[in-house]
Amino acid sequence: MNMGGGGVWKLPRPRAKGIPFFSRNQIATTLHQVGVLLELRGANPFRTRSYFNGSRTISTLTEDFGEVVISGRLMDLKGIGKGLGSGITNAVLEGEWPEDWVELFETTPAGLIVMLGIPNLGPKRIKLLNEELGITNIIELQESCEAGEIEDLSGFGKKSQQKILDGIQLLKRFNARRRLDIGLLYGNALKELISNIPKVEQIELAGSARRKKESIGDLDLVVGAKPEDHEEISNSILSLPGIADIKGAGDSKISLILDTSIFENEFNLGNLDGGVLDAIGGEDYEKMEATGTIDAQVRIVPPNMFPFTLAYFTGSKEHNIRMRQRALDRGLKLNEFGLIPIAKIDDLKGIEAAQYSVKADNEEDIYKKLDLPYIVPELREDLGEIEAGEENKLPELITIDSIKGAFHNHTNLSDGEATLEQMADEAQRLNWKYLGISDHSESLKIANGANANDLLNQGDIIKKYNLTWKEKGNDFRLFHGVESDILENGKLDYNDDVLKELDYVVASVHAMTKWNNRDESENTEDLIKTIENKYTTMLGHPTGRIIQGRNGYEVDMHAVIRTMGEMNENGIFKAIELNASPYRLDLDWRLCKFAKMCGVPVSINPDAHDLMGLRDVRFGTYIARKGWLEKSDVLNTKSSEEVATLFSKRM
Repeated sequence: MNMGGGGVWKLPRPRAKGIPFFSRNQIATTLHQVGVLLELRGANPFRTRSYFNGSRTISTLTEDFGEVVISGRLMDLKGIGKGLGSGITNAVLEGEWPEDWVELFETTPAGLIVMLGIPNLGPKRIKLLNEELGITNIIELQESCEAGEIEDLSGFGKKSQQKILDGIQLLKRFNARRRLDIGLLYGNALKELISNIPKVEQIELAGSARRKKESIGDLDLVVGAKPEDHEEISNSILSLPGIADIKGAGDSKISLILDTSIFENEFNLGNLDGGVLDAIGGEDYEKMEATGTIDAQVRIVPPNMFPFTLAYFTGSKEHNIRMRQRALDRGLKLNEFGLIPIAKIDDLKGIEAAQYSVKADNEEDIYKKLDLPYIVPELREDLGEIEAGEENKLPELITIDSIKGAFHNHTNLSDGEATLEQMADEAQRLNWKYLGISDHSESLKIANGANANDLLNQGDIIKKYNLTWKEKGNDFRLFHGVESDILENGKLDYNDDVLKELDYVVASVHAMTKWNNRDESENTEDLIKTIENKYTTMLGHPTGRIIQGRNGYEVDMHAVIRTMGEMNENGIFKAIELNASPYRLDLDWRLCKFAKMCGVPVSINPDAHDLMGLRDVRFGTYIARKGWLEKSDVLNTKSSEEVATLFSKRM
């Protein structure tokens, strides 16, 4: 149920299918929003509370909501009085909202509603800002904060003013794009619901979610079905749970706003690295995500048109332009409707012209007609995939099934939630052959970094486990490492007597404030010094970026990767991490291809802080594929024996 702000509110449109014209979720959300709008108007607190209570009652109702209303039992529910019950009943049975609700939605300044999305800025404070300073939108609010006008208001102050500025920036990031993992959560949930609708023959996610971009703007889904079934399918989609609003609806295109009620189980972000959570907005971000929404467009097309529509809306725009030009060079016109001989089109457009399209059972057929092998969605960015296809040199991309383990993982020795034993058990449940344990080093106090003695004791425990598994014939082992903070002048934590006892070292930057305040050359020089340390095995989350949180520090990553490549050529093993946490996805996919060219192995690591975090390797695999990586380019596709041999190649 979408209770937050951050966008313009609209009363939902009634279902074309009829009674009940509105779902339980739509009614509960609307009641809550009416209560908020009344607060913005300064209405009687008892009146606003009645709407909030009614919303809560309906949202937690276990019975069929439509049946409760139709049977006349609505006003038997606690918190639903005569006036409220009458308005709800009329909406559900007649499809008409009460006039005073309509007036509230139509006359409340849109800017005030958007301001509700700013964390810790509720209706009462927004009303005060509006009355005292005439603020009606976020731009005016930001200007007032920057001018120091807010701190002088009663009940605010300097800290409140700064929190508002921070909240504005968080809201801007949140509304611009969503991380890949969030987009896929919503997209796959909607895809699953639609796939279960009778007469739906095909359905696929399209757009940037299908291309596995690290963040996405909105969702695109393409549905294939017989034309005579489109209206029925469209009506069924509009009746699905999790729809916060309907922006537009027809037989061929539906525009929706989805909220977290689409998920069968409770929406859960999992255990986050404390530093990551702070970078993206802390608890404020978690609250926004838990009540967030995402836009989705569903296109319903005939089965013969499905491959063309899917390819078109998968994109990218640049890839599509290249494909359309290839078609024109062959006397064809390629669009979302088909691949059509130009000589047959005349003045026909769209579906009318599509009757002359060549037949394609799938996307592979489209590429074949244009003299290309199939190009997977992840590569469709016009970054050389067309040329590689022409020369039959497209990579055989890595798959999740090739992953045999991962090396950047934390236990409760530092800031992880699980024990060493629990992490090892979970890795074996994933059918991995090995797991690397790399808790934080002692300088990183905020992450409860391990002191030297505790780290070495952990190594002794790991040796005992490995011996026991070997004696029992269990094909699994633990590698013992550490995530060492990179210190002044590129130095590692601990002295050499400790480091030499470890199987490997993940060297990472955590002092982001310091590194962000230095120039590119200084940062690059320190990273190269770290790489040249004989005990550094791999560079962890190389640029320090947090998606939707912060940019990475300034660094010439090409120079860093080239240095690593030269060391590998000389028989000294160095790998670079692709941090698979969906909050990082660092190394960026654009640099993965460069690492491959330089002969630098990429290690796909989940940076897991709990058991579920191990599964984040799938996001890293998506990005590795987007970066043209094959199985041979990735460290953790190798056997444990091969890994051990590589780790031993020090200076």
